Amino acid sequence: MSEPSRPVFSEHDTEPVPGLPGPLPAGEVILWQGAPGFGGLARRALHLRWLSIYFLALALWRAVAVNAAGGDGLDVAQAVALVLLLGAVPVGLLALYGWATARHTLYTITSRRVVIRTGVALPLTVNVPFALIGRAGLAKHADGTGDIALEVMAPHRVSWIALWPHTRSWHVSKPQPTLRALPEPEKVAQILGRALALAAALPVRPVSARVEDRSAQPTAEAMA
Repeated sequence: MSEPSRPVFSEHDTEPVPGLPGPLPAGEVILWQGAPGFGGLARRALHLRWLSIYFLALALWRAVAVNAAGGDGLDVAQAVALVLLLGAVPVGLLALYGWATARHTLYTITSRRVVIRTGVALPLTVNVPFALIGRAGLAKHADGTGDIALEVMAPHRVSWIALWPHTRSWHVSKPQPTLRALPEPEKVAQILGRALALAAALPVRPVSARVEDRSAQPTAEAMA
């Protein structure tokens, strides 16, 4: 097995093992590590595209309203500029947050668990042991990236607020930890599938394909 790539995060130099809250227990090994891509995180987790479209539509509506009220070209331009300026603030802040999140996040798959290290101001590490994973779902997208969502078996659950945006969209009551915007989703899915199967001493369990958005391309590849 080739040595997994390990991105260097200088902000976490105190970690005994990059991405992990402590040293690996005896017998546990790291199988893969990686980080989310900013583009996919911004589009699908932070919904920056739809937020931008909303403010553009609002600016257009404002332009029509000012023009209908008898305003001249300057009035229309000022009204549109004001709306766009107001919209640029939340869009810019979310984009900055997404960039920082992608930079500070490190996903880890070991032979026993999935670990999500995240947090911009306050580092947070979430461990999801294989024994708590009921199902894993892979969603591929048109940009070539993919998301892997982990269904945590009841009565266990994770905090949606603490883990966001590394959760499956629109699943708030039953949050699903999600490895977001992976550049090589099939490869990661295969690694996770083999690890789950080996840990359970069962045949390889496939990751079911699902569609996260209209641009997603469903896949039927098994994690084998």
